[in-house]
Amino acid sequence: MKMNKILTVDDSETDQFYVKAIINSYDPDIQIIQAYDGREALNILLDHQDQKPDLILLDINMPGMNGHEFLKEYHQLKDNKSPVIVILTSSSEEKDIEQTKMYSNVVEYLTKPIRHETLNAIQQKYTLGI
Repeated sequence: MKMNKILTVDDSETDQFYVKAIINSYDPDIQIIQAYDGREALNILLDHQDQKPDLILLDINMPGMNGHEFLKEYHQLKDNKSPVIVILTSSSEEKDIEQTKMYSNVVEYLTKPIRHETLNAIQQKYTLGI
């Protein structure tokens, strides 16, 4: 399946720029939506329920609503058609990894940076673009 839309959630403008550049060079047809904290990401998902992304790349450590808080609130929405979530963070803390395992739509925990091979593996491994 082809990825059509990706939501990136990261407070770092530098990381957002890099991820967008990697996605664009991987496939320029993928629509990229950017959020700079968990609250903004939740608002985007709630405002566009009929046009959800295929994939969410979620940072853990952000001011405002962090990645863990986002996962908790998003899980409480009981969204049956929730996107695949990949944690993309600089944290390799075991406690962060363990906390994300509570959520069935979190399919990978990766440390930055993301590469073409990673996007390809995610696309091949998970049913995206439905």
